[in-house]
Amino acid sequence: MNPFQIRKAAPNDGQAILACLAAAFAPYRDQYTPEAFADTVMDAASVQERIREMCVFVAVSEQKIAGTIGCKANGEEGHLRGMAVLPEWQGTTLASSLLQAAEAELRRSGCKLVKLDTTMPLERAIRFYQRHEFAASGRVADFFGMELFEYTKSL
Repeated sequence: MNPFQIRKAAPNDGQAILACLAAAFAPYRDQYTPEAFADTVMDAASVQERIREMCVFVAVSEQKIAGTIGCKANGEEGHLRGMAVLPEWQGTTLASSLLQAAEAELRRSGCKLVKLDTTMPLERAIRFYQRHEFAASGRVADFFGMELFEYTKSL
């Protein structure tokens, strides 16, 4: 049995989601532009907007949010955003469980393809996504002065 539970986020989870994002991305702060970092870790208003507009999952252990991921379906295409896992949970099954929950939600919504965007500083995350059958699409976009790389996976 997992020492954590995956559930959909509620509006009152906002502050804990922000804390999780801040802790997970803190080691990369100096490799991000200030604007890209602020967009990644969000603020109180943007986390509430994400909870309203996307399906956001959280992993909870001992009543503390240890990880999060958001997903949104747009027809047959889904998008993942804002995956973060507290440092003490990295390397466990928690991230895979969050990803599986988001992919299952997208499949239920009729998605056949899922996309996500990531940056080069997140090499460990890129390897994680590749182990979970994501592949670089070749699409690169500007993300507040950083390169944003798209990865895709068929569902």
